[in-house]
Amino acid sequence: MAKDVLCEVNSCKYWAAGNKCSASSIYVVSHHGSNARNSEETDCKTFEPRV
Repeated sequence: MAKDVLCEVNSCKYWAAGNKCSASSIYVVSHHGSNARNSEETDCKTFEPRV
């Protein structure tokens, strides 16, 4: 398991100082089932807009 999760999406409510992710878990999905070939074919479903 990753010790630190970095994130540059400061419009997400889980974004924290130092580009850290403060979510308790991360959910990443592939655009093509489980056959992603690169990061562009994935999305972070943990994202929630900062209000």
